[in-house]
Amino acid sequence: MDELVDRLDEQGNYTGQTTLKSDAHLHGIFHPTVHIWFFTKRGEVLIQQRGEFKDTHPLLWDVSVAGHIGAGEDIYNAAIREVKEEIGLTIVKEDLIKVGVFKSTQQHRKNLIDNEYHHTFLCELKVPFSTLKKQDSEVEALTMIPLITFADEVWGLANTAKYVPHSTEYYKTIIKSVKDQL
Repeated sequence: MDELVDRLDEQGNYTGQTTLKSDAHLHGIFHPTVHIWFFTKRGEVLIQQRGEFKDTHPLLWDVSVAGHIGAGEDIYNAAIREVKEEIGLTIVKEDLIKVGVFKSTQQHRKNLIDNEYHHTFLCELKVPFSTLKKQDSEVEALTMIPLITFADEVWGLANTAKYVPHSTEYYKTIIKSVKDQL
């Protein structure tokens, strides 16, 4: 679905302009997204397998929940909306723990350039995994993975072909941030 997104400059500042998400991807225009990593106090992380028909990284494992921030949309409201859409869970702003903002530039094809700033959060999963309801059009599967296994696979480079290729610094920050919450 195409939607309006805010245009950002290369430093992640809002320009006051909007563009269609499709144009942002076609022309490599920077725009904001949200990433929400769910964890349990037992030291597990929720990961999602991207849908088979996604334009980018189909069937690779990725952040628990992610999505674009609509033009003019509050970052926290976007995170809450995406969590509800992708895994059927209702959260509130106070559940979100801000990790940081990460610049990401990936050219997938000549006409698909993802220039994004990921506003990244942690959120404790306080309900049973079995109560989550994945969004079939976006998410192929959900699973819980021990943080130590996840760290070995993305930071230790044991199984990087399984995951969306975020930067090593990004994954290190997520892993450290989750550890700090345990």
